Amino acid sequence: MKAKIAFIIAAVILVSCKSKTNTTESKEQSVPINGTWQLISGTTIQKKDTVVTDYTKNQKAIKIVNGTHFCFLIHDLNKGKGSAPSFTAGGGRYTLVGDKYTEFLEYCNDRQWENNKFEFTIAIKNDTLIQKGVEKIDSIGVNRINIEKYVRVKPV
Repeated sequence: MKAKIAFIIAAVILVSCKSKTNTTESKEQSVPINGTWQLISGTTIQKKDTVVTDYTKNQKAIKIVNGTHFCFLIHDLNKGKGSAPSFTAGGGRYTLVGDKYTEFLEYCNDRQWENNKFEFTIAIKNDTLIQKGVEKIDSIGVNRINIEKYVRVKPV
């Protein structure tokens, strides 16, 4: 009798554990921002200056988002050689409530950007993500509107 009760308890625990794992996976997969995104273009507007960057020419940039964190990676396509070698990386936690996406930048190769919060509004239509918000860091004189357009990277 004791063996039957122990078996039933063990079976209930195993089933419970599996259900929780599946629920977490389903929740992460259902968030439309999760995945890898390739940055196509960026527009920054600071005071009267507008700069548009085409991220498909001479460089490549991606953003990777999971259930709790994001990271971004940008590099030149000349493997660091030539007149404009570059590599930029950063990441941290984020929150997403409706279309309000907030990044808490914890890591960045330009250390002055670390430990700042950036609030954006996002829109996702099919495989395109548009992110728009203000980047403001008083200590380095940054106060600009940033608009970025991404395309979802399809799994290989």
